[in-house]
Amino acid sequence: MTHRQGQKPRGEYRGQLPVALALGLTLSLSLFACARAKEAAAARKEAAASTSAPAAADASTTAAELGPPPAFDSARAMQYVKEIVAFGPRPIGSANHKKVEDYIHAHLKDDLVEDDSFTVDTTEGKFPVHNIIAKFPGTKDGIIVIASHYDTNYPLRDTAYVGANDGASSSALLLEIANQLRGKKREGYSVWLLWDDAEESMRLPWFDPESLYGVRHLAQKWQDDGTIKKIKAFLLEDMIGDADLNIEHEGNSTPWLEDMIYQAATKLGYQSHFFGRTIPMDDDHIPFVQHGVPSADLIDFEYGYGNVFWHTTQDTVDKLSPKSLEIVGTVTLETVRALDKK
Repeated sequence: MTHRQGQKPRGEYRGQLPVALALGLTLSLSLFACARAKEAAAARKEAAASTSAPAAADASTTAAELGPPPAFDSARAMQYVKEIVAFGPRPIGSANHKKVEDYIHAHLKDDLVEDDSFTVDTTEGKFPVHNIIAKFPGTKDGIIVIASHYDTNYPLRDTAYVGANDGASSSALLLEIANQLRGKKREGYSVWLLWDDAEESMRLPWFDPESLYGVRHLAQKWQDDGTIKKIKAFLLEDMIGDADLNIEHEGNSTPWLEDMIYQAATKLGYQSHFFGRTIPMDDDHIPFVQHGVPSADLIDFEYGYGNVFWHTTQDTVDKLSPKSLEIVGTVTLETVRALDKK
């Protein structure tokens, strides 16, 4: 997982008003606010009387049109998390990394799979990079990409860091989404599941030029061959297994796509787990944002109080919940369903 962008400090007001003037302004503002509050209350009452019934009818119609919630096996997804974590640390170039790559391929053996493989030259040496794309064709002309990175942090390669939440949870989520897509005719856009590689920075603290290798390469490749023009939406999953789930309203994501995700969460009754705060992230979606692709980052960047578990050996399975996987998985699939109708 990548890092949160910096925020500018808020300015402070340092002036002093004369006491009499301040009291006068306070009284005037209080009277004005009281009058405005009464007007607003009356307006809300009138509006509610005239619009509440049609609004309820519209909501009922929408729910009926979209049908039951998407299927998602959270217990199976959680088992995938445990199996990925059992391989141990999986930085690029390691034997464990290759084992996880083979593990993903084994689960996709009956699917249409494309490998995007190349070599990256870093300050730590040259490393093979392997993006894995499983393609599920649809009846509409266009592509929805759902992505997750599967590598762990290279600088932590000699520790017990297994990235249960950061990489394993989202990779497992995609494996379960594949189960839901497999063998079914898609009455909508094609869905491509992307396990992108070499996402983590080669340095700590995070160093942008030596990170996001997999998605940067793939975004440029799809730009060059014309694929990127067909992508209707890029949905990134990252750090989504936290038992205390709170998905951010991510500041670099496409606003209308974020709105669609929140509408999906609200329809499923999960809105309390979404968009409690807004923060910008440098994450796997950024290369696609830069190429003009509508993109959204589903990420919970408060992993433990003060994000204390992030990029530490405390990122373990016991901090995760199958329910969190279910929430994000079903909201993602509901968003795909809404995109199909767009």
